[in-house]
Amino acid sequence: MPVHEGYDAVIVGGGHNGLVAAAYLARAGKSVLVLERLGNTGGAAVSTRPFSGVDARLSRYSYLVSLLPRKIVRDLGLDFRVRGRTVSSYTPVERAGRPTGLLVGGGERRTREAFARLTGSDREYRAWQSFYGMTGRVAQQVFPTLTEPLPTRDELRRRIDDEEAWRVLFEEPIGAAVEERFADDLVRGVVLTDALIGTFADAHDPSLRQNRCFLYHVIGGGTGAWDVPVGGMGALTDALAAAARGAGAAIATGHEAVRIATDGRSAEVTFRTEHREGVVSARHVLVNASPQELANLTGEEPPTPAEGAQLKVNMLLKRLPRLRDTSVDPREAFSGTFHVAEGYEQLATAHAQAASGALPAEPPSEIYCHSLTDPTILGPGLVERGYQTLTLFGLHTPARLFTRDNDAVREELLKSTLTQLDAHLAEPLADCLAADAEGRPCIEAKTPLDLERDLRLPGGNIFHRDLAFPYAQEGTGRWGVETPHANVLLCGAGAVRGGGVSGVPGHNAAMAVLEDQQPA
Repeated sequence: MPVHEGYDAVIVGGGHNGLVAAAYLARAGKSVLVLERLGNTGGAAVSTRPFSGVDARLSRYSYLVSLLPRKIVRDLGLDFRVRGRTVSSYTPVERAGRPTGLLVGGGERRTREAFARLTGSDREYRAWQSFYGMTGRVAQQVFPTLTEPLPTRDELRRRIDDEEAWRVLFEEPIGAAVEERFADDLVRGVVLTDALIGTFADAHDPSLRQNRCFLYHVIGGGTGAWDVPVGGMGALTDALAAAARGAGAAIATGHEAVRIATDGRSAEVTFRTEHREGVVSARHVLVNASPQELANLTGEEPPTPAEGAQLKVNMLLKRLPRLRDTSVDPREAFSGTFHVAEGYEQLATAHAQAASGALPAEPPSEIYCHSLTDPTILGPGLVERGYQTLTLFGLHTPARLFTRDNDAVREELLKSTLTQLDAHLAEPLADCLAADAEGRPCIEAKTPLDLERDLRLPGGNIFHRDLAFPYAQEGTGRWGVETPHANVLLCGAGAVRGGGVSGVPGHNAAMAVLEDQQPA
């Protein structure tokens, strides 16, 4: 419960960005209140036990870490670790009537041999090295800017100091570079997938939304590596909540903010609980929610929601399935990103079908086994019996496809998605699924409409809105968190440089508040 009538900062929403902001401000000596609608903090970055009677604590929504700066972990003294994956990806395919695939990882020599075995020469591997060498250099320059005031477009361009990279990533649809640099359809598809995570776009979309998505997926940590959170994603938000409370912030769960009134200098936040309504005042209000929710709270016209386009599936297996491609161990194939139906032409076809209003005939997806990297998310008994988790993320399934009957379409899509996976397995995935305490298969699927209902993600969009390039644009303000109200800031994924589990908008909103408090 709120213990004061007024605070230096009231934070609406206890997701990871709101907790980051709360911890920074409280450590700076500010009085801070976090109002969280749900009965727990964490938002989409939580670990839960989704299967009845089963001791498996899964990252239910968000699941990998790349964009979280080590600076935030150090500044806040977080007890939080990540583990790298020795395999980047495995992509199965049938060539010349036989099952094979591309394994990226396990050392340079092994990766080079995998490319040659699949494509018949070293050409694609050399192109791969050149392309990701370029993105790596861009990452080293761009990632440190995420926790600095927004650079201008020209400042960021000068910092990157590579005109070819600027053209490829910031000016031309990413499909042009993929087609120019790579010849093999499967290799092209593996590269393109980073541009399509939660983003419904074609490789040649003139809006460049796919480029913006690609950029955020290759700059994390200055390397582009995607790591597994030890203890699940909830370990991060639990650590953030502890850091915020330890610094003196108050966190009130079960408290839904319903209105923000401000004159630009002071504000009042009206909240509602199961039993009452109350009001707290604040010098600053930080909104860890979508731009649509911000507009609703301030009584303004909300922007059009950006459409989500993903299927999220959590599974628990008794064992990993055997693969048709016997040259690779399933423990390696599933420890990185396991690409399914993600050839370049398959991705284009799936997008075209979804854009026309039909479910993709061959739904593309990528799969991860987190328990191979971090078995601590499973109880000791499950580990001893060889149980493993699988997380599946499906692409090109926009929210519009589910509006006629969310439950029926979800089941249809899940069935066809798993059929695509089964085509590369030596045994049906269904035979490997564990059962919960009631004997039901341990599998749950979430559509964009489910995410909108459960987490209030507008349109089910995991980024809250289309991602923006990480430089200043008209109206973005100094930190990319500003709103038309001087003392109301947007610290959620919809801020500039938002999206993903990063804490960056929370950090930047806190910095904006602290700058505003400094004497002239």
